[in-house]
Amino acid sequence: MTDTAVAGASADQAAPKRPARAARPAAKPHGQWKVDGTTPLNANETWKQEDNGLNVRERVESIYAKNGFDSIDGTDLHGRFRWWGLYTQRKQGIDGGKTATLEPHELEDKFFMLRVRIDGGALTTEQLRVIGQISVDFARGSADITDRQNIQLHWIQVEDVPEIWRRLEAVGLSTTEACGDVPRVILGSPVAGIAKDEIIDPTPLINEIAERFIGDPELANLPRKYKTAITGHPSQDVVHEINDCAFVGVIHPELGAGYDLWVGGALSTNPMLGKRLGAFVTPEQGAEVWNGVTSIFRDYGYRRMRTKARLKFLLADWGTEKFRQVLEDEYLGYKLADGPAAPKPATPGDHVGIHEQKDGKFFIGATPLAGRLTGSQLVTLADTLEARGSYRLRTTPHQKVVVLDVPRENVEPLVAELDALGLSARPSVFRRGTIACTGIEFCKLAIVETKVTAATAVAELEKRLADLADSGQLPQALSLHINGCPNSCARIQTADIGLKGMMLPTPDGDPSPGFQVHLGGGLASTDRDEAGLGRTVRGLKVYVEDLPDYVERVVRKFVANRAEGQTFAEWAHAAEEGDLQ
Repeated sequence: MTDTAVAGASADQAAPKRPARAARPAAKPHGQWKVDGTTPLNANETWKQEDNGLNVRERVESIYAKNGFDSIDGTDLHGRFRWWGLYTQRKQGIDGGKTATLEPHELEDKFFMLRVRIDGGALTTEQLRVIGQISVDFARGSADITDRQNIQLHWIQVEDVPEIWRRLEAVGLSTTEACGDVPRVILGSPVAGIAKDEIIDPTPLINEIAERFIGDPELANLPRKYKTAITGHPSQDVVHEINDCAFVGVIHPELGAGYDLWVGGALSTNPMLGKRLGAFVTPEQGAEVWNGVTSIFRDYGYRRMRTKARLKFLLADWGTEKFRQVLEDEYLGYKLADGPAAPKPATPGDHVGIHEQKDGKFFIGATPLAGRLTGSQLVTLADTLEARGSYRLRTTPHQKVVVLDVPRENVEPLVAELDALGLSARPSVFRRGTIACTGIEFCKLAIVETKVTAATAVAELEKRLADLADSGQLPQALSLHINGCPNSCARIQTADIGLKGMMLPTPDGDPSPGFQVHLGGGLASTDRDEAGLGRTVRGLKVYVEDLPDYVERVVRKFVANRAEGQTFAEWAHAAEEGDLQ
């Protein structure tokens, strides 16, 4: 057959007819209330609609506290209790290798972690003393400062919860929506209202949001947790890039002091950094804008799969332009002004050390060891501060404590007294830069121990690297973040050295606790213009017992090989893989 004949043949003669392509199955709905309706698409969404989580308080007080742990309804226990800051804690003695194989009820004890909500990290000494005494009376002395400015207590029994609530609420504290699919604690600048270089005091905005919206049933059923950060300080001290909604103080050339709006940040197993919407928010608009962003999450957030139910996934699909348009058109009814980005921070955001306030008094930033304190320490701290003329303090997003309003003549005596309490105002690089999550001691999700691991690592590194510290070769800041599982409560992807807990194989076949290593992450700071995630190197893992050896080794390599002016993060991203082992 000639080419001409082929060319002139019909299509049916030239080639067999292909079968019709099957229609693609319709995309499954995301469970967006404004798109797909409010019919629940999973069991979690079902029980949230059946009874608002806030309603469980009445049952705690009238039934469960009277009849004990075994009387608690299962859905309340594993769901709605979170709306009031209560999680069952891990049963003692269960190793990390069993975390993923046991059912939740097999992992949990008949005790609770109770999270005290501290919006803006703001405490009076009276409030601190009450938390400390609750710890002494009901929590076996436990008290951990978290990297979200809360204080967590352990060993709580349900029978004691009403009395704990009574004591907290008598001094203006609560556990309302400290956990759950709700607006969590509002991170706030620890130096709000007192810093000499503050752009704007965020305290009124934090208070307005908390008073108007926390505990509001209309916002108490979100797709998942929702995190807020607000600062008016140029150090950008609230880790805004990893929050769902954040306001960062900035000066608009025509409108004056206000906020740059960020949305969609979160870490966990699928980390995404927040994005600027390019919108300037005046102080008067702040609460309404926050409510608008939160309502978008409620109405458009993905609810079908909990692994996709954070605001970051919606933002990734929509983009910032559409998100801003929906916010303005559907929720605000007006356009926000365009605004500038905040400049690179000029000072550290952890506020450690001694600093003069704008009123001439001083604030002192002091660090406990990875956030761990005791109830007795809290009570003593309250007494100590009052004796030195201070009646206010702040917790920080870096597991630190900032003491306010210290008269000049009391600064050095108080620094010495804080040090005796385990709170260092002049810490080593490693003590200052180390944070750790709760870990396997109490957390049902954890695989490895964290708090003791952190304390051991800090002590060892202070000794082993004393020569570099004494010679001034250590960087002024080096963050070491230790997490007990992949969920990144300790922000491992944004640390110089981030450690993700996991079980590692051993030559004898018996898995041992260890970490996957992330290197060179960080948020906007004096050392970097913008946030970035850490680097992972294939196969770079370390056993818990070898952690000090590894950190010493990689820090010495950095000091020996860095270029002039190069930060650890810059070096870690540029280094050959062999130098990071």
